[in-house]
Amino acid sequence: MINLQIAYQSSTGKVRDKNEDAVGAFKNKSGLVLALITDGIGGNNAGEVASQMVVTHMGEAFEATTISSLDKIETWFENQLTKENTAIIDESNTDSRLHGMGTTIVAALIDGKRSLIANIGDSRGYVYSNGQFTQITEDHSYVNELVKHGDITPDQAKTNPYKNIITKSLGINSDSAADFKPYTAQPGDQIMLCTDGLTNMVDDSDIEKILSMDDELQSKCDMLITTANENGGLDNITVLLAQYNSEVTADE
Repeated sequence: MINLQIAYQSSTGKVRDKNEDAVGAFKNKSGLVLALITDGIGGNNAGEVASQMVVTHMGEAFEATTISSLDKIETWFENQLTKENTAIIDESNTDSRLHGMGTTIVAALIDGKRSLIANIGDSRGYVYSNGQFTQITEDHSYVNELVKHGDITPDQAKTNPYKNIITKSLGINSDSAADFKPYTAQPGDQIMLCTDGLTNMVDDSDIEKILSMDDELQSKCDMLITTANENGGLDNITVLLAQYNSEVTADE
């Protein structure tokens, strides 16, 4: 069977007054895993409220399920996103201080070797496998649309002044559909979920270098956060790592 390890860390960063990211990892009654990160949007405490709402609600709901297949969990996740989207909109309509709040989400739904990486917004999912660091998700952002249409290059997108404008999020309108990307892991593979506070501050090559180290998973999370803060820490920074360790036989 696959031995899965998960670790995560979050930081307010060097500039922001509060942390509007949220993170969690949960297991349901059949042993499937939900790992997720949210990055809140909105002034005052609004973003923090939205991001924490989603992690708390989805985590509690997931732990209560007995679903044992990835296909059914995908359907559950889609339905849950609709519920969370409605809950955020309803909450923002009842409290003027929360008006306009929303959140991104990136999640890994894991059933043994098989997983689904889901996202809304610009929080990302990556895979580190066989020495290669690869982005799995596709940003829902203005600059990514420019890249897809050939108007700018991926390198130009990194410094584009509009790179923080997202085109989809939870809680802003009725569209709560996520993109899903399947992934089948090999022993040693790592899935990384993160907010843009990490990827805007740390180059892919430096992230790859840290993930390649023979260190504890929690230490890698801490190193990624530290590096982002050393490079400026301009935003909240959150990262989650899930590592598939060597298969264990029944005799071991």
